Amino acid sequence: MVVLSPGAIDQFALIKTCRPSGAVFDGVPVVDLLRPDAATVLVRACEEFGFFKVVNHGVSLEVINRLEDEAVKFFGLPQSEKDKAGPPDPFGYGNKRIGWNGDVGWIEYLLLHSNSSEDDQKLSPSFSQGNQEFFRCAVEEYVRAVKEVAFRVAELIADGLEIEPRDVLSSMLRSEASDSCFRLNHYPLCPELQALTPSPSSRNLIGFGEHTDPQIISILRSNNTSGFQICLRDGAWVSVPPDHSSFFINVGDSLQALTNGRFWSVKHRVLAGHGKSRISMIYFGGPALDEKIAPLPSLVAEGESSLYKEFTWSEYKRSAYKTRLADYRLGLFEKPRVQ
Repeated sequence: MVVLSPGAIDQFALIKTCRPSGAVFDGVPVVDLLRPDAATVLVRACEEFGFFKVVNHGVSLEVINRLEDEAVKFFGLPQSEKDKAGPPDPFGYGNKRIGWNGDVGWIEYLLLHSNSSEDDQKLSPSFSQGNQEFFRCAVEEYVRAVKEVAFRVAELIADGLEIEPRDVLSSMLRSEASDSCFRLNHYPLCPELQALTPSPSSRNLIGFGEHTDPQIISILRSNNTSGFQICLRDGAWVSVPPDHSSFFINVGDSLQALTNGRFWSVKHRVLAGHGKSRISMIYFGGPALDEKIAPLPSLVAEGESSLYKEFTWSEYKRSAYKTRLADYRLGLFEKPRVQ
């Protein structure tokens, strides 16, 4: 867990607290990948919510649990040992500081590149040689399995939108140059906050502030702990019931642009301090740095104009790094609206 210094309680002014908000959302779309109507259900979910849950995904619980066990071991190391795997630049271990422009949260995390083992050297001080190998194998096995889910979802999107070729989206993720990444998040307990409030459930820390994901899609799995919230189109925040055996998928900014705004990049956040620590693992499926992002021609109707300027993933990524979490990053790439 994160060990607080004696004066750390004063830092709560930097890490926002909030009253619990948002009813539990029982309308999360569920996409069963074994059903023949999966593509139709998936597209409708992307249009209405930018978010859905995937079941019958084919990833074994053994693979999922193995990585969670390794993550628990890593985050359970002494703080001095975890710090040796950081600071993130951008890959490596980070603690509380989330973005490059002052965003902070009640979180510690490990960010890894999903297409190589280039992070091994940075992680090695925090593991004995044997434990490092177990950790690396658990990550690679999990990411390999989740990538297959991402490819399948991307092709179902193409099917549902009647896009040709069918791999127009999945090929961006399959590419060896794909700039995808993988993140392990840990939202630890905060006894100090619980001691400050009459009821531990009456107040929460912002674990990860509101934001959209800049990539194409994100695949999230967490332990059976609440805290994840999405923002609906009417601006209401709702809590997503946890489900440790399923995957939750977010539409990212790039997919919103590729679909000319038909799909919605969902704003989401995580509240911590629920009386139980939260572990989450997220695969962010991104294109190659030089991949051009623009509305797919088949999704721009005759007489309709594209809503976004063409940009490369590298350009968008650089722009996103200059913003705060909650900023509307796609706005810089929108075309002026014709009155």
